[in-house]
Amino acid sequence: MANTKSAKKAVRKIETRTAINKAQRTRMRNEVRRVEEAITSGDAEQALAALKSAEPLIARTGQTSILHKNTASRKISRLTKRVKALSASA
Repeated sequence: MANTKSAKKAVRKIETRTAINKAQRTRMRNEVRRVEEAITSGDAEQALAALKSAEPLIARTGQTSILHKNTASRKISRLTKRVKALSASA
């Protein structure tokens, strides 16, 4: 348990940041899920629209160290590749 005033404040700040990070991570995962669902349904337009909204969120989570930046880049790359393949086949 925190004993000093600064340690107590640090605990409060950590709790706040954790809540913000969790919310951003959840939002990013939901957007990725929307892209995945659009890809599996075979709807190229919906998948492209979902990717356009998901890409900045994934990039932002990589910049803010919620995800590692390479992980975020890899996710964007793989989703883009799958959407592009879907658009080409449709």
